[in-house]
Amino acid sequence: MVRLRTTLKQYSHIFFDLDRTLWDFDRNSRETLTELYFRYNLNTSINNPDDFINIFHEVNLQLWEFYRRGEMTKDVLRVERFKLSFERFGIRNNSMAAKFGDDYLEISPLKTLLVPHTREILDYLFKRYKLHIITNGFLSTQQIKMKNCGLDKYFTSLTSSEMVGYNKPRPEIFHRALSAVHARKNESIMIGDDLEVDSLGAKKFGIDQVFLNRDKVKHNQTVTYEITSLMELENFL
Repeated sequence: MVRLRTTLKQYSHIFFDLDRTLWDFDRNSRETLTELYFRYNLNTSINNPDDFINIFHEVNLQLWEFYRRGEMTKDVLRVERFKLSFERFGIRNNSMAAKFGDDYLEISPLKTLLVPHTREILDYLFKRYKLHIITNGFLSTQQIKMKNCGLDKYFTSLTSSEMVGYNKPRPEIFHRALSAVHARKNESIMIGDDLEVDSLGAKKFGIDQVFLNRDKVKHNQTVTYEITSLMELENFL
């Protein structure tokens, strides 16, 4: 599905989110957590990896929301998400949670699974536009992901919330990303999988948006374009 303007605009700069838009966070995270589940012998306390993974993703989502709002620091988030996940299964071991968190951040960025059609669409867009990343993820982690997946060669710049001190959807991070590459609002567009953080954040800042709605989630917001597959970008870019 593509919601199109009646008149297509001419863009020069395309800003992408990374996790779940290009880099398949869910599948890469699942692989990593499964490996660590067995490495740490969690099977003695938790029936199967899926039970642990589902709880972790639930807890992680909640804590990332605190981080986005500036209510939690990066260092606390890195440990707390595993500490709280373990506690849901009656495991209270802060030192293990800290070590588990370190191992997760070491292994996960090395995974290379991408959202379907990522390479095809980047090959297509790279020849036509300047491409950039705007991410709320940890800077060093995101850089490792992009290098290991071979995505870094496509992008002119990477702006992270750590660099700016503000997370998407705050306008400050969009301002920094555009200013860094001398991009004007009317020639820029933001592509991301999170309606509130990516699309509505970009909309409030004043640039066009593409909502990558792979799960076809129903909503009542108005966005510039809405797609369910990256390949649909070829219809208007």
